Amino acid sequence: MKGRQVIFWQVIYHFPIEIRSILMHTVNIQQESVLIRRASCNAGQFDPLQPLKFETNQQKQGKCVLVVLLLVGYATSTHHPHNHHVSKNATNQSLQQAYVAFQAWKRVIYSDPMNFTSNWHGPNVCNYTGVYCARHLNDTNVLVVAGIDLNHGDIAGFLPDELGLLSELALLHLNSNRFCGILPPTLSNLSLLFELDISNNRFVGPFPSVVLSLPSLYFLDIRFNEFEGQLPPQLFNKKLDAIFLNNNRFTSVIPPNLGPSTASVVVFANNRFGGCLPPSIAKFADTLEELLLINTSISGCLPTELGFLYKLRVLDVSFNQIVGPIPYSLSGLAHLELLNLAHNKLSGIVPEGVCVLPNLANFTFSYNFFCEEEGICSNLTSKGIVFDDRRNCLPEKPLQRSKKECEAERPVDCFDHVCGKSTSNSAAAYHIPLSSIPPP
Repeated sequence: MKGRQVIFWQVIYHFPIEIRSILMHTVNIQQESVLIRRASCNAGQFDPLQPLKFETNQQKQGKCVLVVLLLVGYATSTHHPHNHHVSKNATNQSLQQAYVAFQAWKRVIYSDPMNFTSNWHGPNVCNYTGVYCARHLNDTNVLVVAGIDLNHGDIAGFLPDELGLLSELALLHLNSNRFCGILPPTLSNLSLLFELDISNNRFVGPFPSVVLSLPSLYFLDIRFNEFEGQLPPQLFNKKLDAIFLNNNRFTSVIPPNLGPSTASVVVFANNRFGGCLPPSIAKFADTLEELLLINTSISGCLPTELGFLYKLRVLDVSFNQIVGPIPYSLSGLAHLELLNLAHNKLSGIVPEGVCVLPNLANFTFSYNFFCEEEGICSNLTSKGIVFDDRRNCLPEKPLQRSKKECEAERPVDCFDHVCGKSTSNSAAAYHIPLSSIPPP
């Protein structure tokens, strides 16, 4: 990461002062969590469990595009507004291929209520709405299509094979549209693609394996689609910073042999995985800051290895079938700010080691079967921590479970517990519709 920052600062001073200020502002934002980083480009609060609602303001979109193009390596690139004049040098083979690609795409767009593609005619593709051109990395006299941003266009259609002709594309943002079908395998030609956001569309089929063949991909967002089946373990071997998989139809289990991922945020939420959270999650330790497993039908005990994720700031495993105690290893997560264990079948003691974590600001463990809050855990208000301990088995605390419910739930020994084997008093794993989950 430090190497990237050095390159960034070496390059940044080649830009005009107004662009330099944008990029430096973005670097400052990048010191925050990935979820907040993304909000800087979306001009609003970013919620990984809600579809993105991008601003249509072209300047704000352009800032995000510039940052991505710079990181990919277009150090000499500039942002070309839609009303700029394309020079004669733009009539090169790359833009000719881009023209073929965009015309093929326009033919399979069946609804465009906001007229994003109304000016997609003629060979000057750099004038097209949503298209961003930059100088070629190896030939500054040549323009190439480096970014496409059609976010929140409500466009209906599908992606043609000809998109594979856009071989210099670094950014593809199609968030919040009605694109359907599958991702064409020709996208494997996009060797420079750095950021892929196809979230909140109607794509179907198994996990889009073409993603695995993109060598430069750094940010992947495929949430709020209809993808189904298993996740390929190879996904977690890629050098990705962000992996958003939530709100699809993925099943089976989270791959048991997770690779040494470089991701800082991974969102599995609102899928139907089942099984247990594998101990190999520890391989994410050097980078992972945010892990969301809400409503994924996982069961079994939380692995001790969760405590190895020493950079973790957000951990949410709510609305599952997790049993057993809170691993005491979580007491080592010194950066943890939000911990949500609600709506599971956890039991035993809420350990003080977790409650005294130096950065903990929100701790929710309601709707479980905890019987004791150790030390300061019984008075988190005194530490200024937002907490919820309702519907447990805590003596002398209000709004707890009945004595009958608490006596019926037997403690689970995680050393003897076999993943996937339900306890004698546990119901079959359930999947909660998103609409039934109450707001925090």
